[in-house]
This record gives sequence, C-alpha cells and structure tokens, in this order.
Amino acid sequence: MLSSVADNLYWMSRYLERAEHTARLLDVNVHGALEGTPEGARRRWERLSTSLRIPLTGPTLDGRSITQICALDTANPESIVSCIASARDNAREAWEQISSEMWEQINRLYLFVSKTNIDDIYRGEPHAFFAAIKQGAHLFQGIADSTMSHGEGWQFIGVGRGIERATATTNLLGAYFTPEAADPEGESPAYLEWVGLLKSCTAFEAYVKCYSADIQPRGIAEFLLLNTEFPRSVRFVCASIKSGLGAIGRTIETRGS
Repeated sequence: MLSSVADNLYWMSRYLERAEHTARLLDVNVHGALEGTPEGARRRWERLSTSLRIPLTGPTLDGRSITQICALDTANPESIVSCIASARDNAREAWEQISSEMWEQINRLYLFVSKTNIDDIYRGEPHAFFAAIKQGAHLFQGIADSTMSHGEGWQFIGVGRGIERATATTNLLGAYFTPEAADPEGESPAYLEWVGLLKSCTAFEAYVKCYSADIQPRGIAEFLLLNTEFPRSVRFVCASIKSGLGAIGRTIETRGS
C-alpha cells in the first residue's frame, strides 16, 4: 500500500472519530447545562473548550452559540462539519481501498451536516442532530468492518480511530482532573458533572455495572484509564493500537520476504 493511501485512511478515521466525539460532548453538555446552575454551566463550557481545544469566546456563551462554533462553523477546522469534510476528502483520495458502501455513507453524512444550519437544529430537538452525527459515524465504522477486507488498509483505519479515541479520552480527563478538582477547598465538579464525564465517554452504564452507582473521581479515572474491557478506556485502546500496528508490521515483513 502506498504511504499516501495509508495516510488518507488513517486521517479519514481520525477525523470521523473526532466528529463523533465532539457531537457526543455537545449533546451531553448542551442538555446538562439545563439541569444545573449558571456557574455549573460555565464550568461545563470551559471544560468542553479545554478538552476539544476549541477556543470559546464571546459576550454570551450558551448552547446555541457553542453548537454553532463547535458543530457548524466551517472556519473552525475542529468543528463537526470541518472534520466530516476532511474525512470525506481523505476517503475520496483512498477510494480504491474503501468499499462503495463506505463512500456512500460518508458522503451521506457530509451532505446531512453541510445542509444543516443552527436554526434547523434548534427548531427541532438538538439531541436529534447530535444523535444523527454519532449514529452516522458508528454506521460508517460498522460498514467498514463488514464490507472491507481486514488487511493493511483496514488496520490503518483502526489505528487512526484508536489514536484519536485515546487522545480524546485523555484530553477530557485532563479537563476534569485539574488541581482545583483535587483541592477540597476549590470548586470541584459536582455529582452531575462527574456523571456528565462518564456519559461523554459513553461509559456511564458500563461504569455502574463495574462499580455500582457510587460515582467517585478515583473510580472514574481508574475505569477510563485502566479498564481492560471497556472500548474507550485508554488501556483498551492502546492494546488495540498495538495489535493493529503489529498486524501492519507482519504484513510488511511478509511482503518483503
């Protein structure tokens, strides 16, 4: 496989994973802000900005304005629409390696998000928009697993997704586990905010099954960093990256012998 094609597959996967992660964080935080205090909402937006590395500034920051910046702003290279457009561009460059079903799905997702504006989202239910992005990305991954040969190209897709997922999880943990959060005298996240962290990693139900409903920062950190079975824990993702890189290395060795 040409290195340029491998690079396209790798970044296609990373950008799509990034869009899915951003949609999930927006979904959790936009709706979570309705349940807490204005101060809690401010902390939510600050953590979202920190974890996504997207500067959020302006006289008023609410769910609508933040959704515009993080989801629909084409001038923001980290927005959902920009990430999906970048994933689509990389898919086009690697079209000989992906299946036609994969191309149709990523194109469908791109057309959906590029035709959506903030009024469309808030005229209905914002959750429906975020859910469509998440489900579209999940469907693409499922189609890739079901229609693509599990060879070198498929491994590069998995490695890209894994690296992006590990980065997203650690950035999110870093936004919550600050010196202030560890300081009993500081403004530590409240219970609902810790629940929001778990939901931001689709980990709430899996955490409860493992630790019961006792939501504790130490348990959250342990689960999201070290759990060997949860697919978004850093340890699980690193193991999958190692497996994928090993498979790629064996393919290269076989080809060279």
